Amino acid sequence: MSDFWQSASAYPFFLLLFSLLLWAIFGPLAAALGFALGLAWWLLHHLRHLGALLHWLALPEQRAMPEGAGLWEDVFSSLNQMMRVHRQERAEHLADLQQMEQATAALPEGVVILDAADRIEWCNPLAEQHFGLDSNVDIGQQITYLARQPEFVEYLAAAEARQPLILRGTRQDDVVLSIKLIAYGESKRLLISRDITQFERLENMRRDFVANVSHELRTPLTVVNGFVETLQDMQTRDSDMAQRALQLMGEQTHRMAHLVDDLLTLSRLENDQHPLHEEVVDVCGLLDEVGQEGRLLSHGRHRLELHLDCAVNLRGSRNELRSAFANLLSNAIRYTPDGGSIDVYWSLRDGQAVFSVRDSGIGIAPQHIARLTERFYRVDRSRSRETGGTGLGLAIVKHIALRHQAKLEIASEEGRGSTFSLLFPGKRSVLASG
Repeated sequence: MSDFWQSASAYPFFLLLFSLLLWAIFGPLAAALGFALGLAWWLLHHLRHLGALLHWLALPEQRAMPEGAGLWEDVFSSLNQMMRVHRQERAEHLADLQQMEQATAALPEGVVILDAADRIEWCNPLAEQHFGLDSNVDIGQQITYLARQPEFVEYLAAAEARQPLILRGTRQDDVVLSIKLIAYGESKRLLISRDITQFERLENMRRDFVANVSHELRTPLTVVNGFVETLQDMQTRDSDMAQRALQLMGEQTHRMAHLVDDLLTLSRLENDQHPLHEEVVDVCGLLDEVGQEGRLLSHGRHRLELHLDCAVNLRGSRNELRSAFANLLSNAIRYTPDGGSIDVYWSLRDGQAVFSVRDSGIGIAPQHIARLTERFYRVDRSRSRETGGTGLGLAIVKHIALRHQAKLEIASEEGRGSTFSLLFPGKRSVLASG
């Protein structure tokens, strides 16, 4: 501080000495005139630098720092240093803010910051997607103006903390959100939203699975129980009725056993404690066996041909692959009318080994294709039971495909047949020797 006052008083001191010298030589008038001119120059010097400072302050980010002399050189140097520190701190703050925005954008939940009046102060991109917000225009708006579902408005108005709200029918009609409010700070609240659509679908599938299992088992049990009661009431068990009853009981018992076997197979495939047992599988030999089984199942009612177009083996589980191939072939046989044709292909497509079954059967409507691999999903329940299927075959095929990193493709058209294909990745292909 003392350096400042020394620099500030140096010019007035020397101006006073110069004026006294003029007084001594030329008299008081010359001294007064010299002193006045010196003060005027000093004032103009400061005004010029003050104007330069004001000009720079108007747009400090765009204009260069002015250069000064004397005291102003120190002032501008200090300001320049302050601006460098300010820019560095702002860059650090911007980097921290960008990191925070990236972190919140990566969160699996939507986050909205609300003030005491439920006005939006900030939201992350996932919250914009959940509630149909636009952070560029909706900041400062009350969220109830933008998300107007009555249950949501009521949930926000409730003072006490409650269980999360399950909100359906948002701006995306097929999305189900779980919403939770958390109070923090002074009269602020975090609105956290999570997309639970997939969980809801899985829960619905679980409920449908339990209901379908009960329904599927009830039919054969009812048949068996009914005929057991009939046999118990009969005087003699040598009649045609008894023989027919025993035959139907045997069929339903076999069907129930097959159903339980398929359920156990699915359970094993889904269990992480049963890793894939890998070996090199002779696919052509395996398909010969599957084809023979298919011909036995068909009883000559269809034209069934194998087209083994590539000598490629697979690395995987022979038993699981056999189950997948046999399920696809048996489905084609069941749903192809007598006299129809079924072609089984083993070929290469863009470096991928492909197993395909193409039939000339009844075909499948487009709205059913996406759900075919669900357990017990049936396009035509009555026809499915007539053919003896359990409704689990394609679910088993899907899980076997997943365990082998394969992809199940389904192409079908009503009345013109279907093609089911399994595409195996190139890393599972092994060239057959010989």
